[in-house]
Amino acid sequence: MNERRAREVLDAAGLAGGAELLALGENAVFAVGDLVIKIGRDAVRSPELRERAEREVAVARWLAAAGVPAVRAAEPGVRLVEGHPVTFWHRLPQAVRPAEPRDLAGLLTLVHALPVPDGFTLPLRDLLGGVERWLRLAGEAIDPADADYLRERRDGFAAAAANLVPHLSPGPIHGDALPRNVHVGPDGPVLVDLETFSADLREHDLVVLALSRDRYGLAPEAYDAFTAVYGWDVRAWDGCAVLRGARETASCAWVSQHAPNNPKALVEFRRRVASLRDGDTAVRWYPF
Repeated sequence: MNERRAREVLDAAGLAGGAELLALGENAVFAVGDLVIKIGRDAVRSPELRERAEREVAVARWLAAAGVPAVRAAEPGVRLVEGHPVTFWHRLPQAVRPAEPRDLAGLLTLVHALPVPDGFTLPLRDLLGGVERWLRLAGEAIDPADADYLRERRDGFAAAAANLVPHLSPGPIHGDALPRNVHVGPDGPVLVDLETFSADLREHDLVVLALSRDRYGLAPEAYDAFTAVYGWDVRAWDGCAVLRGARETASCAWVSQHAPNNPKALVEFRRRVASLRDGDTAVRWYPF
């Protein structure tokens, strides 16, 4: 998804006037007045993207009914515009401060207390499902040996994860539990970006911050505040290394898709792959 194509979709939907680009990644996100509009990639080529958008709206309704602070859908369904799923959200008030790990922990305790929803099904957390697509998008920009190495890691960690014995009771999870997916407004922290909601091992949500501490420079005291609010440190669990390895593999492959057009992405991809090959768990990775 690039900005030019996203704005073409906005225009086709009659919404282009005054649209402010907020984010551009797996989705293009625009602000238009009191609305936030999320445009997904082409669902004709990837039909599962429309289903994912529909599920995200359903998750928002479910969280609202459960009283969990989260972004609220402004329309009950998904519009398909020139093959792209488009969803509409109420714009949140301006943030009063950056979100911190402890804010995320409080929201996760609420989510992890919920039973699975009635009326729709949450999928398993398919953490490694995008690896092949991202490597395919990377194409010849990356070393084929690196791509094959990540495929081998994907298969190995997928098999290992299937045999994990959880410490926590499985159930609903956010799926991408990072402070960037929390908005702190005047009324407190709110969850955003609900498209990765799943029903799986709760530990998936906790490994994300453990990896942030080890790889992305999250301060140890911030991580300690997160575990103190949540009430448990996932690093004490025997399966932590498996979910960490799966997430590292997925994160490495995700960066690869940007390598054809961005030299900095290629540098970061090579750094990450080298650290995995060397078994060096302390090499700093940089968000991209």
